[in-house]
Amino acid sequence: MVKPQERRDYLQSLERGLSVILAFSNHRPHLSLGDLAEATGLSRPTVRRIVLTLEELGYIHSEGRQFSLTPHVLALGNAYLSSLNITEVAQPFMEEVTRITGQTCSLAALDGDHAMTLARVPTRRVLSITLTTGSRLPAYATSMGRVLLAGLPDTELDSFLENAELDPLTPRTTTDPDQLRTIIAEVRQQGWALVDQELEEGVRSFSAPIRDFTGRVLASLSMSCATVQVSLETIREEHLPALIKTARDISERLGAHIGRDDEAG
Repeated sequence: MVKPQERRDYLQSLERGLSVILAFSNHRPHLSLGDLAEATGLSRPTVRRIVLTLEELGYIHSEGRQFSLTPHVLALGNAYLSSLNITEVAQPFMEEVTRITGQTCSLAALDGDHAMTLARVPTRRVLSITLTTGSRLPAYATSMGRVLLAGLPDTELDSFLENAELDPLTPRTTTDPDQLRTIIAEVRQQGWALVDQELEEGVRSFSAPIRDFTGRVLASLSMSCATVQVSLETIREEHLPALIKTARDISERLGAHIGRDDEAG
């Protein structure tokens, strides 16, 4: 069997360059030419040529005889992270949390004043609100929408609250802009939203944000259930923590750095 290194189209110089980059770590952020030669098994002259090339390209910084990586190296990983399809990444996680909780799970992104469904894993339980991919719901009256609004910069949130038509969809719907602003601030602080019959009577929903590798809220993960089937206590103690964990798992798969200290409820 032919080794990869023996193939005519195999670039050994690229392999060596990557091995130098990978020699750096959290424990060894600063390395000398000798350190790099020892870590990679390459000769010092070879390591020197590679390091000088990487420095010229902006991937390595030198300080005296010590070398370290620059933030420009992040672009190599970000190219991969940017190419990830969020629905493909989220789908298996959504299927698993639906299996565990028995509740319908949806993925949504902000589309103007609405939350648009990107993906959905249903259960056999029938809700009066039936969503499909591409369905749009008013952001102000849904948990998925409030999570997305909480992820907006303050200027964009201000614009939304100034221009959105906050119609009373049920007797419980929040229609006062100042009150909605307070609710969204709470969502931003706690990291999740729960809406109790504000979109439609008899239906509760709860959501958590999905973030990308920059920390930006990319989408929201939500569940909906009938009030006669699932109590608020069950939501807070069982389903919401499971949903939050799933949203964090998806976010981490997308490259986000997520803390695990927050509690739901």
